Amino acid sequence: MERRTFLKTAGAGLAAGTVAAPAIAQGAPEIKWRMASSLPKSLDTAFGTAEVIAKRVAAATGGRFQIQVFAAGEIVPGPGVVDAVKDGTVPVGHSVGYYFVGKDPSFAFDTGLPFGLNARQHTGWMYEGGGLQLLREFFKDYNIHNIPCGNTGAQMGGWYRKEIKTVEDLKGLKFRIGGIAGQVLQKLGVVPQQIPPGEIYPALEKGAIDAVEFIGPYDDEKLGFNKVAKYYYYPAWWEGGAQQSLYINTAEWAKLPKEYQTILEDACAFAHHDMLAKYDVKNPVAMKRLIAAGTQLKPFPNEVLQACYKACMETYDEIAAKNPKFQKLLEAYLKYRDDVVSWHSVAEDRFDSFVAGVVRGERQARR
Repeated sequence: MERRTFLKTAGAGLAAGTVAAPAIAQGAPEIKWRMASSLPKSLDTAFGTAEVIAKRVAAATGGRFQIQVFAAGEIVPGPGVVDAVKDGTVPVGHSVGYYFVGKDPSFAFDTGLPFGLNARQHTGWMYEGGGLQLLREFFKDYNIHNIPCGNTGAQMGGWYRKEIKTVEDLKGLKFRIGGIAGQVLQKLGVVPQQIPPGEIYPALEKGAIDAVEFIGPYDDEKLGFNKVAKYYYYPAWWEGGAQQSLYINTAEWAKLPKEYQTILEDACAFAHHDMLAKYDVKNPVAMKRLIAAGTQLKPFPNEVLQACYKACMETYDEIAAKNPKFQKLLEAYLKYRDDVVSWHSVAEDRFDSFVAGVVRGERQARR
């Protein structure tokens, strides 16, 4: 074959390949799902993870597997996502496990526990440390197949109208916080408040609450908390990393072709890392803006953290004594936590603390 003829033929083949549908689409079924999220569209990074998944699934299947994403309240209220998936009202939900601790405290393990794992450690527990298998055993009771699909990373400890210098300063504090962390803080005199995202700002502005925790600088700035509370504390000891998940009705999952199951799992894996990467880029810039606008950044005193840790361990013991599912998950979780934290203290923590010190020194030298 002459070179010119070969190039002409090969070029035609390549051109055809650029417009042909993916091989998976040939003869594959057309499936359309509705996904109900527990998050509002205003949280573009957290809610956006669901949209990232839907787009990648559609692209990988030539549009034959389509997922339409609905924000909280559009077809299902945010707190109703688990029941909607369980009952088959929607085939898939996008949510955060600790929203549902009222059903069973064990849901918290799907997101993260107070004084537990950071984002990287939690991912390790889920994918290689046995966490995913244990949680799928738990979720079977709710007709749900769960897939991790995002993480915020370590969150901030919230906005306060007054300084928190001692444990006494927590007594009587009306604090927008829920889940197991709310139970822990109750032991120290805090009055936990459950308030939807859209109602937090006016509650803080009017003094109906004294403090609020949400996510981190990027999302908190958009909600304007810095305008009504100037003290911004860290870290959120209750959220060293908060994982999101897809909750899929088990019957709908079983009906998916194996290829579609793999594509959906891969899309979730991409979204899982994409979400954390976005927060790692957006949060530092937002933090600079907040500080420039007058926000006072404060670390929780060690006295407060130690009291919270003691109360946390007591809370775990109380829950585990009444809930065998929670106890089983807790034993595996804490064993992994102790091992991975010991390892990270040798390499990761020393590296991070040294580099942080160098960066602080260089920044001060430039002033």
